[in-house]
Amino acid sequence: MATANTQLDAPMYDPKAWRLTKKQADLTAKARKLGQEKFAERADKWDRDAIFPMENYKDLHKSKLLGICVPSGNGGIGADYMTYMLTAAEIGRYCGTTSLTWNMHVSSCLWTGDLADDLQMTASQRKTHNRRRAIHYKRIVKDGAIYAQPFSEGGAAAAGAAPFGTTATKTDGGWLINGKKIFASLAGSADYYGVLCTEKKQNLSRRDTMYVAVPSDAEGVTVVGDWDPLGMRGTVSRNLLFDNVFVSNDEQLMPKGIYFAAATSWPHMFLTLTPTYIGIAQAAYDFTVLYLRGEAPGTPPVKRRMYPTKQLAVANMHMMLEQTKSVWFQAIAEAGPNPSKEQVLRAYTAQYSVMENSNELCRMAIRTCGGQSMLKSLPLERLYRDSRCGALMLPWTAEICQDRLGREALYNRGEEDE
Repeated sequence: MATANTQLDAPMYDPKAWRLTKKQADLTAKARKLGQEKFAERADKWDRDAIFPMENYKDLHKSKLLGICVPSGNGGIGADYMTYMLTAAEIGRYCGTTSLTWNMHVSSCLWTGDLADDLQMTASQRKTHNRRRAIHYKRIVKDGAIYAQPFSEGGAAAAGAAPFGTTATKTDGGWLINGKKIFASLAGSADYYGVLCTEKKQNLSRRDTMYVAVPSDAEGVTVVGDWDPLGMRGTVSRNLLFDNVFVSNDEQLMPKGIYFAAATSWPHMFLTLTPTYIGIAQAAYDFTVLYLRGEAPGTPPVKRRMYPTKQLAVANMHMMLEQTKSVWFQAIAEAGPNPSKEQVLRAYTAQYSVMENSNELCRMAIRTCGGQSMLKSLPLERLYRDSRCGALMLPWTAEICQDRLGREALYNRGEEDE
C-alpha cells in the first residue's frame, strides 16, 4: 500500500520523462526535500501572522539556494533561467510565500547574471557591470544578504507603458533616489531594495530606466502602511518611500539603459512570477489525491476514491494540471534573447494559463474535498487565497496577456490598419 507521502515525494517534472539535465534534477530534488522537511510545516505560520519567512531564508542560505543564479565564478550555483524556474516551482509547491519572495531576490541575480550576459554592452559597460555585480553577489553568497525588487507604483510604469515615476538624480559619487513603490514584497525584511527608477532629466524616458540597489538602512528609506491582505500574507508587501536617498555609483545593478534593452529583447524575464503558482497548482492536486485516498496528513484515514463524482473531478483536475504544466515547460524551455513571435505568444499563453488555472485547480480541489477543505488546519483554503491574486500581478496581468495575445496574433510588428 502507498505511504502517505508518495504523492508529495514525486517530482513535479520527472527528470527522465521531461529530459531534465542533471543540474536541474539535483536542484529540484534539493528544493523538494527542503520544502517537505522544513517549508511545508511552517507555511501556516507566515500566513496566519502575516510575517516574512526569515527562518526559511536562513535555510535557503545554508543550502546555497540563496545564490542559485549567482554565477559559479562568483561563488554561486550558476543556474540558468530554466533551472531556476523548475526549482522555484518545487518550492512554491510547499510554501507559496517563500517561492514568491525568493523570486524577487533571485531576479536580482538572474537579471544581472545569466540574462545580462545575453545583452549587448560596450566593453567599458561590460567591465564595469562585472565588477559591480561581484559586489552584490558577495553579499548574497557570503553574508546571506536578501535582495527585494520593488516594481509597482500604481500607474502604467510597471506594465511597461510609461517611465517609472521613482527617479534617480546624478550627484557627486552616486545618485539621489526619490519616489514611492507600492506592494513592495519583503518590505522591512530585505537588506537591499533593487529599485527600478528613471534617470531624472527634462523628459523622463523608459530608455533611461535604472536598476539600483538601495540599502534598507539608508537614510531616507521608509516602510509605511499596513499589510493584511487576502493571500500571500507572508510577503509583507508594504509601501516604500525614498526621500533623497543617496546611493553610490557601485550600487547600480545594471548599466544605465540596459534594463530597457532587457525588457524589450528578453521578455521571458517577466515570467518569473509563474513558478510559485504552478507549484500551488500541483499542491492542490496532490492534496486532493491524498485526501480521497484517505492519506492526507491531518485528516482521518477515510477513503473517498470509490465515488464516480470524485473520480471525474480528479480526472478534470489532472487534465488541467498537465495542460498547464506542459505549456509552461515549453515556454520556459525556449526563453532567451530576441524570441520569435510564436515564442512570445506562447509566453503570454503560459503566464495566463498558470495564473488562472492555479486558482481554478484550487477551487476544484475545495469542491471535490468538501467542507473540511475550508478548515485552516488544512492547506487548501490557504492555497486558494494565495493563488487568487496571481492573475493581477504586474507586469503581465491576465488582462494584459489577453490584450497582447489578441493584438500581436493579428498584427505583425509595425503593421497598422489603413
